[in-house]
Amino acid sequence: MKRDFLRKIGGYVFAVVFIVAGWWLTAIVLNSPALPTPAETIRVLAGNVDVLVPYFWTSAYRVVVSLLVGTLLAVPIAQVCAHSRTLDALFAPVLYLLYPIPKVVLLPILLVLLGLADAPKIVLISLTVFFQVLVAVRDAVRAVPESAELAVRALGGSAWDEYRHVALPSTLPAVFTSLRIGVGTAIAVLFIAEAMAGSTGLGYFIMQSWSMVNYPRMFAGIIAMALLGVVLYAVFDLLERSLARWR
Repeated sequence: MKRDFLRKIGGYVFAVVFIVAGWWLTAIVLNSPALPTPAETIRVLAGNVDVLVPYFWTSAYRVVVSLLVGTLLAVPIAQVCAHSRTLDALFAPVLYLLYPIPKVVLLPILLVLLGLADAPKIVLISLTVFFQVLVAVRDAVRAVPESAELAVRALGGSAWDEYRHVALPSTLPAVFTSLRIGVGTAIAVLFIAEAMAGSTGLGYFIMQSWSMVNYPRMFAGIIAMALLGVVLYAVFDLLERSLARWR
């Protein structure tokens, strides 16, 4: 266990060194003010911590709430569709038509309906996460062997026992996998939403810095947004290790 932990830490250290070295080399080769060096960016990042922290928590709040809302709505619907051929036959075409549509195109409509505060951003990200989790969980439930469900019924288990001991454990890995994938998509959508319509959040900070032609400040915001994604990814990884230990 200790050796695996040290190996993982070593992997992260190597990744950071590799990325910073590549960034530094590229900045030296291009020699452009649009790509500051890591040292310059870190210096500006440290000088803007007091501004970035509130923006960071605002963006984190929007992403976390959206991930929770999208997941809590998608999981039960996926379970129902997977267990009912009739409902699945009705709603599968709807899913196939709506899933490929980039949800970010709905942002102007949501801004008109919900204003410029948190609501349109949360709804937009929730919709994106909803479809990703729905597809993954529905497929995971349909892949559960029917013999496992029959075994629970043969032992006198109720529908709740069947869900708790078979369906839920089978779908948890799919939920966490879709959430880890969804983190990157959610933050990308958040950036677009905050950049287009907002006065708070990391997306706004990045675009404000860009409009000021302050590239080190802009890259400081990019690092903060990347850090948000890494933290959320790590949290979901830890939750999966805790809640789905059988994997």
